[in-house]
Amino acid sequence: MATKSVLMDRVFAAIDAATDEMVDFTCELIRVPTVNPPGDAYEECAHVIGRRLAACGFAVEYLAAEGRAEHTITHPRINVIGLRQGATARPLVHLNGHFDVVPAGAGWTVDPFGGRVKDGRIYGRGACDMKAGITAAIYAAEAIRRAGITLVGSIEISGTVDEESGGFAGMAWLAQQGRLSADKTDAVIITEPTNTDRVYVGHRGVYWFEVTTRGRIAHGCMPFLGVSAIEHMGVILDHLRRDLMPTLRARTTAMPVQPDGARHATLNINGIAGGQPIDGIQTPCVADICRAIFDRRFLVEEGFDATRAEIVTLLERAARETPDLLFELRDLMVVHPVRTPDGATVMAALDRAAQHVLGRSLRIAASPGTYDHKHVDRIAGVPNCVAYGPGILDLAHQPDEYCNITDLVQSTKILALSVLELTGSL
Repeated sequence: MATKSVLMDRVFAAIDAATDEMVDFTCELIRVPTVNPPGDAYEECAHVIGRRLAACGFAVEYLAAEGRAEHTITHPRINVIGLRQGATARPLVHLNGHFDVVPAGAGWTVDPFGGRVKDGRIYGRGACDMKAGITAAIYAAEAIRRAGITLVGSIEISGTVDEESGGFAGMAWLAQQGRLSADKTDAVIITEPTNTDRVYVGHRGVYWFEVTTRGRIAHGCMPFLGVSAIEHMGVILDHLRRDLMPTLRARTTAMPVQPDGARHATLNINGIAGGQPIDGIQTPCVADICRAIFDRRFLVEEGFDATRAEIVTLLERAARETPDLLFELRDLMVVHPVRTPDGATVMAALDRAAQHVLGRSLRIAASPGTYDHKHVDRIAGVPNCVAYGPGILDLAHQPDEYCNITDLVQSTKILALSVLELTGSL
């Protein structure tokens, strides 16, 4: 019987030999422009992933997010899941990656959907966030097969949609359908970019809300006869800047959020619109409506109820102090903070694998933004979940996004060893 060391060497050799395949597959995924919004080319990309999973010995299913408003004829929300059954159904290790990407934006020096390889890097939108992660998941499992190792437990790999807009037609929908649940799933690794030497154990909470101010329209030459909703939105913004922002900057969390600036509570204005559209023909009118969208990241120590109450108190104070100021508050999205429990087996397995591959332990961190961990924990009820994968997090959503090929190879090796341990196969 082969020793543990011999088995690991065989897995590593299989991954090294498959490096060109892994690079080519990542480039193939990048060339499918799965831009969200609106959700382009999802079905095409799901089938690219599904065909590769099938070629690697997985039983493949395509799952449309029926019942979700986002799932339309023109932009279907198609998720893909592959299962490789081991000698037993459990333990079941689930590896997940989302294949939607944000719009390319400006500033690129290469084709964002060209899947170009240069100087040891794979370039393109989604290279690190997170199509390289999908490749790492598939080839971690494939290397185990090519090394001739029989699985004790089972491996499941999913490619899901809409993570960039909350994941509600992707991982959340799968969890709601029971395809991911504590009854069948023992560990989950989401292959988000974690700089290869970090493991993410959770994230802060999110409160997206909309504030609308209502004014009274009047002729622009006699603004004193109207009430400007834009000016009143300005009053609210001033209250936020003066009364709330210093308080938020003073609050920090005990969670190991990186970078350090994200350990504080934060508030961002995502968008604002008021009055007439600024393009096209204008008429002289006082703005009777103004809307703003806010992104409040709250700490586990704050909690959602106190976070929302603080906003309500501030808005009510602004209304009391300003004649005719009328506002409406609408909750858009609430995500509660999540944290992987200390001592989780998935963390321990990844750390031991990293010691073999990198020669050092993984750094434990929490993500500055949310990812699909929230749905795994809150809906599926699987706390044994972390994020780990190839790519430099700071490059996500940036022009000239890339993933180092060496990072892809190393992360794949770490994932393969972790899967072997978590399935009881090593």
